[in-house]
Amino acid sequence: MSGTNSELELLTGGPVVVLVEPQLGENIGMVARAMANFGLSELRLVNPRDGWPSDKARAAASKADHVIDAVQVFETLEAAIADLNFVYATTARMRDGFKPVRSPIVASKTLRAKYDAGEKVGILYGREKSGLSNEEVALADEIVTFPVNPAFASLNIAQAVLLMSYEWMKTRMESEDETLFTAVAQTPATKEELFGFYDHIEEALDARGYFRPAAKKPRMVENLRAVWSRRALTSEEIKVFRGVVSSLDRFSRKNPRGAGNPDDGDD
Repeated sequence: MSGTNSELELLTGGPVVVLVEPQLGENIGMVARAMANFGLSELRLVNPRDGWPSDKARAAASKADHVIDAVQVFETLEAAIADLNFVYATTARMRDGFKPVRSPIVASKTLRAKYDAGEKVGILYGREKSGLSNEEVALADEIVTFPVNPAFASLNIAQAVLLMSYEWMKTRMESEDETLFTAVAQTPATKEELFGFYDHIEEALDARGYFRPAAKKPRMVENLRAVWSRRALTSEEIKVFRGVVSSLDRFSRKNPRGAGNPDDGDD
């Protein structure tokens, strides 16, 4: 789904995303893209297998260059989170220990409150194949886990980052019903417009012998009007439909519009 617009405000900041020993540059790039989609911009890597920088990561980031360019690399997880005040560890597996386990919604609200209060916060993500070790989870303050199929709980790392990034983005919305843009305003059709459309299409159909046998015409007209009245048409939609009927009335398959009809205005 495309939607990049360099003229609009670029949201940045938010929780630090920490990837522990990521393996593929493509996955790192897709993580950067997911972060950029939802306003996160600080990505830290702990001992990436294939090193850094990575051309594959940049390509997979799909122009999330501000995230890729700011990536920081650390040799240990302890160093990567040393300046953070509060950290969540993501996992799909039950862990031994006494850390609170939160849903993504609760975790995101907690992160927002702490972030807005001036704290530096972060989210840990583990290796593509094995996730985080128990020792790494122990370095976090709390655990966040996703409501996934218990028999198939493994998430791609970029998918996991996207889920949390989405929940983070929602915490800045005034309402969960808020949307990025709204539909074009249209005017509800008047009954006069609706009746005019009925007459127009019925006359066009009648001229082509649609209402057969003649005794059934009233019932057929009633059915047609019932179909068109099932939803509230707008004035703009009525104009579109009448334009279609007019075109069918005026032009045939053998003499379509643009085929030299002196009245159609086309060259």
